[in-house]
Amino acid sequence: MDSTSAEDWPDIPNVQDLVALDRQALSELSDCNSLANIIAWNTKYLGDQGLVTLQLKQIPKQDAQHRAGFGKAVNRIKTTLLAKKEEKQRALKEEELKRSLAADALDVTLPGRGVPRGRLHVATRVMREIRGIFADLGFQVYRSREVEDDLTNFELLNMPPHHPARDMWDTFHTTTPGVILRTHTSPGQIHVMRELCPEPIRVILPGMCYRYEQITARSEIQFEQVEGLCIGARVTMADLKGTITAFARRLFGQERQVRFRSSYFPFTEPSIEVDIDWPKEDPNADRLTKGTGWLEIMGAGMVHPVVLQNGGYDPQKFSGFAFGMGPQRITMLKYAIDDIRHFWANDVRFLQQF
Repeated sequence: MDSTSAEDWPDIPNVQDLVALDRQALSELSDCNSLANIIAWNTKYLGDQGLVTLQLKQIPKQDAQHRAGFGKAVNRIKTTLLAKKEEKQRALKEEELKRSLAADALDVTLPGRGVPRGRLHVATRVMREIRGIFADLGFQVYRSREVEDDLTNFELLNMPPHHPARDMWDTFHTTTPGVILRTHTSPGQIHVMRELCPEPIRVILPGMCYRYEQITARSEIQFEQVEGLCIGARVTMADLKGTITAFARRLFGQERQVRFRSSYFPFTEPSIEVDIDWPKEDPNADRLTKGTGWLEIMGAGMVHPVVLQNGGYDPQKFSGFAFGMGPQRITMLKYAIDDIRHFWANDVRFLQQF
């Protein structure tokens, strides 16, 4: 490595000390054989208390006639050492890289590892499928609140205080009297009726519901529901049966048969339960249908006149139908899933199946 000579700065007193410092630094830099040595060398000569740095601090102390020349000499030494250090550092890094590649050879012609793509949760996919089917049938999506009052959640749906139907739901109450977490999406019927009355209505109301129940393979404390509501001047049970049949066959297959059974809900009259037949060749058929060959998929009925009136519609002029289903239960039926808790467990082994 080149170094500064005394002949370069003949007018500087004690120039031999600078020349010696320069040659010593270059010699030690040449002997550095690792990046750690470079760091130590840099601290010794160019650090805050390094030998070259100390010479820079001596510049203001020189005689006026020698100050400029001394400053140029020290700065030239510093510039040279920095350049040589970077050159040496670069060479050591290249050598280290070559050793690393030789020790752990990498075949760059092999294909790289692909980044796994995410996917929608199976319950979300079924929910979107349900929404898409009803959109084709002319239904719009209406969102309603999850925190309700007792009046809207029960009383306006024909369930006054102490009505036996309230025993069907164990309710989450808040610290504010009369304010609860909704137990079903049916309160949304009151909201949409009061908002749109006296216009005809054709909506679905998807959303989360909450019930204070024991967590089992068939029940959870929170779950999704899809409520449907259709109100018009001449809506009949035939419209309800046609809508549900079209939906069931779109979701489960055109060959499915649909069965309607009488039931009871306080907010519909008459009320029905809806079943579909299940393919006998399915190995899960007996377990899913309990040997009957039929699967229940939803409850439905004609909107009760009291509910229509509470929503602002005249029961003498308007009629309507409503239905409700659990998308997660629909998913369990569609994919033969036997435990509803899988939907909340985030187990990758379960999610990767769909």
